[in-house]
Amino acid sequence: MFKTIKGIMLSLFALGLVFALVGCNSNKEDGSKKVVIYTNGDEEATMAMESALKNAGYEGKYVLQSLGTSELGGKLMAEGDQIEANLVTMSSYFLESAQEKHSMFTDLTFETHALEQYTPFYTPILAITGSIFVNTEVIKQKGLTMPTTIKDLTKPEYKGLVSIPNIMDSSTGWLLVQAVISQYGEEEGKSILHDLIANSGPHLESSGSGPIKKVQAGEVAAGFGLRHQVVAAKESGAPIDYIDPIEGNFSLTESIAVVKKDDETTKLAMKMAEVIIKDARKDLLKYYPVALYEGETVSDTHKPTYSMKFEKPLTVELLKQHQQFFNEAK
Repeated sequence: MFKTIKGIMLSLFALGLVFALVGCNSNKEDGSKKVVIYTNGDEEATMAMESALKNAGYEGKYVLQSLGTSELGGKLMAEGDQIEANLVTMSSYFLESAQEKHSMFTDLTFETHALEQYTPFYTPILAITGSIFVNTEVIKQKGLTMPTTIKDLTKPEYKGLVSIPNIMDSSTGWLLVQAVISQYGEEEGKSILHDLIANSGPHLESSGSGPIKKVQAGEVAAGFGLRHQVVAAKESGAPIDYIDPIEGNFSLTESIAVVKKDDETTKLAMKMAEVIIKDARKDLLKYYPVALYEGETVSDTHKPTYSMKFEKPLTVELLKQHQQFFNEAK
């Protein structure tokens, strides 16, 4: 009797194991048919991409996962084409560095009609630009001089009244460092950055959106961050104004690339990349008003006065150098 019961239990266990394995294989098979998308885009960018994919009939045919820039960048550099993702949207400098290390992306097979020439394996989905901004009410209350340069924010009168992004955590902080080094060189630039960090005190933010939030709340008088955010804040009626610093409005692009896996999923990922570029840009322009493709226009308000590019190509290695520069300036 005991042997019979034991035999039945073993049979049931074996049968359950078979069903479990079949289920796992089935899930694996279903998952392999879906395009896996990794993105460092914020909520607005993700919404625009998903809306375009849904309207094109791709709902349910992909899985999208949002990751921080540092986390996704680390995966790209460590995993190469062994990464789970089929499609990646990411800061362009990370894509270029990952491609140089792993040759992990395949060339795009569709025409982009971009305004500038990019390497064949990626094309931008959006661009962000840096600028100074102020709370006009706090400026008046504190009797402060309106800044026209980043250097102005290092004046003693701005002690504790400035908020800037930390380059160790935010790509927006890199726009600030590029502007300082380009205008003043590394020696004077390090001194200026030291004073700026000192004036920021507890308002050195880990998020690129942190400074504008502090300025809008009136916790500080001035900050440095993303230009499109402050333009939107001013247009909403908030006591906010923006100043394009003479040191320059530097920009970063976030781009889309297809991981080289040479299978049917890769072909589907390529089609989705084309949809995102051709159909999502209309919504992306509302949040990131920088023209990147033929036929796109933005209002004069969204055109920075001193649009500039850093003299060296932007790479992960250059970012590390500028992060070290930032830390040494503290």
